[in-house]
Amino acid sequence: MAINLHPRNLRIEDYDYPLPDDRIALFPLEQRDSSKLLLVRNGRTGEDIFSNMATHLPPDSLVVFNETRVIHARLLFRRPTGSRIELFCLEPVAPYRDHLRAFGCTGQADWLCLVGNSKRWKHGGLELTAGEGKDQFVLKAERTSRNEDGSSVIRFTWHPEHLTFSYILEQAGKIPLPPYIHRDPVHNDERTYQTIYASREGSVAAPTAGLHFSPEVLASLEAKGIKSQRLVLHVGAGTFRPVSSERLEGHEMHAEQVDLPLSALKDLRGNLDRKITAVGTTTTRLLESLYWHGVKVIMGLSEPSVLDVRQWDPYDLPVPGKISREESLDTVISGCERMGAGSVRGATSLMIAPGYRFRYPDILITNFHQPRSTLLLLISSFIGENWKEAYRYALENNFRFLSYGDSCLFYKSEPER
Repeated sequence: MAINLHPRNLRIEDYDYPLPDDRIALFPLEQRDSSKLLLVRNGRTGEDIFSNMATHLPPDSLVVFNETRVIHARLLFRRPTGSRIELFCLEPVAPYRDHLRAFGCTGQADWLCLVGNSKRWKHGGLELTAGEGKDQFVLKAERTSRNEDGSSVIRFTWHPEHLTFSYILEQAGKIPLPPYIHRDPVHNDERTYQTIYASREGSVAAPTAGLHFSPEVLASLEAKGIKSQRLVLHVGAGTFRPVSSERLEGHEMHAEQVDLPLSALKDLRGNLDRKITAVGTTTTRLLESLYWHGVKVIMGLSEPSVLDVRQWDPYDLPVPGKISREESLDTVISGCERMGAGSVRGATSLMIAPGYRFRYPDILITNFHQPRSTLLLLISSFIGENWKEAYRYALENNFRFLSYGDSCLFYKSEPER
């Protein structure tokens, strides 16, 4: 395909760095936009404050956000023996696999879950009571199957049956803080672990690059003539899973759900003449997945309205010649119009690793990522070996790391398209 080095052969030990526990931010700053901002452009490293973001972005450019909303994915049950069992809801299984319809389910829903303290739950069901007044409910959970990766399919049933699963989670669940934040959630996490523009329920982890945006920062972008675009990729728990195999070929990339109205794709197509800033690695993966979705439609491998991008597609597909991002996106849009489809839905498990050529973002706003993670591989893909100097600078200059930590503004290091 288009690159010479297949990422299957990459050694994950080359994407490691020392991260002391005391550098991991356990709480956010009181003011969202007061975080430090690491700047990397043309190999030069500097810093500023996030509230000054507009001064570092080109005028008449486009900023793309992921407007997914974090759900109350953690459900805590007590066994009659007193043992605590946690069910971490990952994604819907039945009767619907897409989040929009799954949250509207009443009476029963099957979800893929991680089970905490699983050895204490050998048989029988779980039960809890939550809600208030006439909307108080009893939620029951039954494990219907176990998967090799450690996850389980859980059948939830509840009474009264007219309540939606969205309401059940909102009332009974807790905000799912990342596993490296070693503390229980507090009330403020309900607000601080959501972006201010979050609107579409479905993520079990926040698109954390967006946590720094305040109304004032958004207003400053608009005042500079910078346009914005909002898309949706629901973040899965696999985003926190480090690569445990020696080489990348042994790592299975997690799939994340995509839900995009056709109108959003048309808006994006109308702004491709602008420099594009992606807010976060999730937005970056979504944009690049759109490109490969269009390629697969052109090749007759996918339907326009059903996105299904696999981990190694960019590296293994026998693409016939060069396909531009414009051609790719036009093919998806026109195909959906012919079918009468109003949206593109599906899932992506796209792996972006060194050697990858980006089609969409010129600039990336992101947080700092865990050592030996696929997100760090994406950063290395975007700015090359400069990531090592950037992270060294951050560690030596008291930057705060990971989800509640400080932010970065990276300009792409590869040649222009």
